[in-house]
Amino acid sequence: MTRSARLRGAVVRVAGPLLRSVPRDHWESDEVFRRRRRVTGAVAVTGASLLGVSLSTPPGSPRFYGLTLGVAGTWVAGGLASGPLHLGRMFGQGDRLRRPVVTPVVSGVAIFGAFYAAALVARRIPVLARAIGSVLSYADQGSPPLVLTTTLANGMAEEVFFRGALYAAAGAERPVLVSTSVYALATVATRNPALVLASVPMGLLFALQRRITGGIQAPMITHVVWSALMLRYLPPLFADRLAAERVLPS
Repeated sequence: MTRSARLRGAVVRVAGPLLRSVPRDHWESDEVFRRRRRVTGAVAVTGASLLGVSLSTPPGSPRFYGLTLGVAGTWVAGGLASGPLHLGRMFGQGDRLRRPVVTPVVSGVAIFGAFYAAALVARRIPVLARAIGSVLSYADQGSPPLVLTTTLANGMAEEVFFRGALYAAAGAERPVLVSTSVYALATVATRNPALVLASVPMGLLFALQRRITGGIQAPMITHVVWSALMLRYLPPLFADRLAAERVLPS
């Protein structure tokens, strides 16, 4: 077997599950469905408001960490209170169903690569460079363990709510579009154009993973991998902008 044939085989093994939706039955009674919609509506507004406030606090401040963890807690509490959540499954070898792990990890790495390439362009666009630098200043000026903890906690919590509870609350009414749109609208509360722009492709990817697997495990893993890589490798790319952020008045 040639090297190119082996490479094609590896790509098919990894990407193949992304092309096949797992059959699932997540039927809910009308009462449960109505409760889910009431809860998700209230939580979406509350969580978005807290998110906007958290990113208006000084980087590294106790208030920032408290509010950020509060946002994560809001998403998780809302997701769990809305009704049953599902982890989901993917097709493996021999059409056996398994929990999604490897494919979501590879997806997270691949999406990070795309975002890193986009960041190389964005750092040359002043408005985007300022917006990205503003977000990265929380990592640059904060405690690394706390920043990592709050970042990963919010990544997992967002999937519990947006691709778990909210996706299910949309029912058959275009859940991919609905969950992605609400995710982007919630990000608008940050008033940061870079975050809003990023929320659309990422929200779409996570929602498609939810549709294919029938659960939140795949988007959760992808989100965590992507977030960790962004946190590790993006700040050095914006070193000049972060240096300017450090001397700006608080």
